[in-house]
Order: sequence, then C-alpha cells, then structure tokens
Amino acid sequence: MTKAGFVKQILLLGVVLVTSVPMTRPAIALPSNKQLTIATAQEFDTLNPNISNSSARAYLDGLLTHTLTAINADWQWACWLCKELPTFENGLVKIIEQDGKKKLQVDWQIKAKASWGDGKPVTGYDMKLAWEIGRSPNVLAGEKDQYEQIESFHIDAKNPKKFRTIYKEPRYSYYQLGTFYLTPHHLEGPIWEKTKASQGAYEKQTHYNTNPTNPGLYCGPYVAKGVKAGSHIILERNPHYYGNTAKIEKIIVKIIPNTQTLEANLLSGTVDMINENGLQFDQGLAFEKRLAQDPKLKKRYKVLYRQGTIYEHIDLNMNNPILKDIRVRRALVHAIDRDKLVQALFQGMQKKALHNIHPLDPYYTDDVRQYRFDPKRAAKLLDQAGWKMGEDGIRQKDGKKLSLNLMTTAGNKTRELVQVFLQNEWKRVAVDITIKNEPARVLFGVTLPQRKFPAMVLFAWIASPDVPPISTTHSKEIPTVDNGYSGQNYTGFANVRNDTALDKVLREFDFQKRKQLMKIVQQEYAKEVPVIPLYNRSEVVVVPTNLRGFRISGHQFYSTQSADQWYLE
Repeated sequence: MTKAGFVKQILLLGVVLVTSVPMTRPAIALPSNKQLTIATAQEFDTLNPNISNSSARAYLDGLLTHTLTAINADWQWACWLCKELPTFENGLVKIIEQDGKKKLQVDWQIKAKASWGDGKPVTGYDMKLAWEIGRSPNVLAGEKDQYEQIESFHIDAKNPKKFRTIYKEPRYSYYQLGTFYLTPHHLEGPIWEKTKASQGAYEKQTHYNTNPTNPGLYCGPYVAKGVKAGSHIILERNPHYYGNTAKIEKIIVKIIPNTQTLEANLLSGTVDMINENGLQFDQGLAFEKRLAQDPKLKKRYKVLYRQGTIYEHIDLNMNNPILKDIRVRRALVHAIDRDKLVQALFQGMQKKALHNIHPLDPYYTDDVRQYRFDPKRAAKLLDQAGWKMGEDGIRQKDGKKLSLNLMTTAGNKTRELVQVFLQNEWKRVAVDITIKNEPARVLFGVTLPQRKFPAMVLFAWIASPDVPPISTTHSKEIPTVDNGYSGQNYTGFANVRNDTALDKVLREFDFQKRKQLMKIVQQEYAKEVPVIPLYNRSEVVVVPTNLRGFRISGHQFYSTQSADQWYLE
C-alpha cells in the first residue's frame, strides 16, 4: 500500500465511523447512580495488583485497592492510605547510619478507618507481606526495584497501623509507592507461606485468581462481586471503605477487545461509557464528529481528552540476531515518516516522540540523537550491515532474508493501521514484515513478561512525572527465569552509562542534578535505539453527559482514583 493509499484508508475509515449508524434512533435513558457500565478494550491478566503488568488491571486499582501514596489528577504525590506524607520537614523521614552506611528511615501511619472489604483493618503487616512477595525471585513482579529498595520493616507492636521502613540508601523517591499495593495478610499470608519456595506457585494459588470475589482482598471504594474472564467484572460498593461512600451502587466493566465494537455497544446503550483503554485518539475525533451531527447522541455523551504521559512505541528484542546490529535498529527508525503517520491518524494533534520521557515531564530534554525521515540513510545503513538487495526485492544476508515479526494487541484498529503503515514504510527499504497479533491478556500476561516475542512489539507505556524509567530500561529489570520474569525491560536493553545514571538519580535529592542525570538516560536511550519511538498519546474517554466528579488523570494512575467522587445526575 502506498502512503497516499494509507491516508485514503484512514479517511475512508473516518467516513464509515461518522455515517455507519442511522441518524434516527430511539431515546435511551441516561444512567443513574444504580449502575454504571464501562467498556474497555483490554482484558486484565490478574486481579492481584502486585503481579500484574497490564494497564487494564491498573484501571481497576482505583476502584478496588489502594496504595500508601499516588499521584492525583493535579500531578502531585499525595497520601491515599497513609495518614500523612512523610517528609524531612515533619520529622517522619531521617537519614541514619547503620553498619557504616547511610540509609533512609521513613515512618508511616495508615489511616485509622482503612479496612479490607471484610472489615479487617489494613495494617503494616499487609504492607510487609506485599514487600516479601514482591521482592521474592519466585514471583513475577512488574517493578522489582520498589520492593528491593526497602531493606527492612518494623511494625509498631502497640499500633500495627504504624510501621517504619529502612531503605538501603537515601533516595529522593522514597514516597513514590504508587504501584506498591498492600496485600491482605489475613487471607494471602497462609498461601504465601505454602508457595513461597516454588517459582510461579503463588501466582496460581493466590485468592485473587482462585477466589476473586472474596471482599477481604479489596480496600478501595468497591469490591468484586462477579468476575468472568474475557467478559466482565461486576463491582459493588465496599461497606467498609475508609473514604467517602461511593455514590454509584454498582459498576460493571465490560471487556470488548474490538475497538469498533466498543462504539456499537455505546450507541445501543449496552454500555454507558468507554474508558481510557478503549478508543484511540482518532476514534475519539471521529466520534465527536458523529455527536455534532446527531442531537440525540450529543445529549447522551461527551468526549473528553487530556494530554498525558502515554508513549506509543515499538519494543525491539535485543537478542534477535538481526536487531542486535545498531545499524539495523537505526535504519528502521530512519525509514519511518512519523510526521506523516501522526498527520494521517490524528490530524497532527498528537506529536511524534523523541524518546520515552514525555515533553510534560520535568526531566524532558530534546538534546538527544534524532532520527529524521531519510530512506536513503536507512538503505545505506542496511547496506553497511551487510543486508544486500535480493532478487525478490527483500534484502538478504548469508542466505537469510531481512524479515522481522511485528506484534500488537489484537482488535485495536488504530494499532493495526499503524502496523500496515510501518509494513509499507519498511518495504520501501526492502525489509519484510510479518504481522502476528495476540489478545492483550496473552500479550501482556505472557509474551512480553517472558520475552517470547521474536522481534518487535507495538504497545504503549503510561508513566508518571518525576519517575525515572528504571523498570523499563535498567539492566537489572530484564525479565529472566531466575528472577521469576520480574521487571519490564522487555527489550533486554543493557547499557552501563544508563544504569549508572539511573542508580545515581535515585540517590540525588537536588532536582537540577537529577535533571542532568536524566538527560544522560534519554541520550543513551536515543543513541542505542532499544525502542522505536512513535508518538505521544492523549487519553480519550467517552462519558455520559450526566456524570459528575470525573477527572482524567493523564498518567499511570487512572481516573478511577477519584471513583468515590463520581455521581450521576
């Protein structure tokens, strides 16, 4: 397909989206506080938050379970379960010396009313159990470093809601525990004791997988009342929630992997809302056009956007014999007209990415190696790497074709269109691309964590401001059999200068010095190309017009973190 053909296909798709549904339809009542049905395109891999790597599971976190701290919709770190955010100023954080080494001592206190859904109090024992599970080499955990940085726990014998953590070294990021979820000790403790010696055993036997409707697993505004894999999860108000009682009695999250089918369900009234893991930006724009043409629809729905730290990219498997050559990796980037891509898909309203740090992040720099669209440069690099033009129009070397596999989440129409565009671009420099997609549950639950993708995977990371990309780029975060496939460095990127800068940035309390270290991280990432950056996404949500108290966060902690404030007029 030519580039003009690709653009034409996008435009035709837009016409179909705008005109395929009749303009006249029976009125459908707006949802009430009795029930809100939310559609999502991605299926969660597990309800256990500490062993999940999927954004679909992260969306449920605000509804079901909370952490000590999180970033709010104003992009500020704040207490969630903790009573007060520890700081040096309030005396709850101190640099101490033990065994001749400087360490960090942090005192925490959990809110008095914080309870699990079965009424049992949330205590330091729940935090300690999560720490023991997360740091174990026998358990798959997405961000291993957040557990390993803590050296020891000390729980107050008189008040178990108070506990002290000792960090191995002073770290400015000690309060960044937004993905460190407490684990109910009274339920999961016995299972952990039985399974902790065997790799993978805990993941299979955890209550979150064997008995996910046990209310004692959840401390958020809702508890799970019904779970059907691949279909839906039913949530009902948690009577023991420590915060404001949720105003919406029941929330159903329906899994609809095909992003076009999402719209059909919305228009029929089967669902009331599409969440951040549903429509892509181009589909949101098309749906807005439809609303403008249909007064009845406009009364029912509105489309909300927020620029956020979402990074659409392609992870490259650095163990792939072809991709090990940096000349090939650089050639692949030079061969893509990313400006044309974002113009065709998003009318230029989303920008191409330079690297993995978002322009809104305080550490962002554009002082990095940049790859302009240059097919001639791409061809030259491939020639230098020994990949010569074959008789069939595909480059060859030592009798093997330059053929690479490109994967993404099945049913995501925008990503599938991007795949077609990339396939066409790379064909122009004689690189053969095969496409094999998988359901999100498989891709994020098995293929990526176990690094089973043969060459390239197209997906998105959603980050948070002022959080160094340790789990995705540090060499110690490469998933392996030995570490229980923990970590999110799926590319296998190992760069000494990057690792050193990341190790130093965590110990640096001066922001300007951290910024200089983070500049090195971005420069090494851009120079070595373990990932092909595509574009920075904005979040798009379709909500009922009578939904109040709703805010898009624009970072890795989804809009659900304010779910106890939602209500329907």
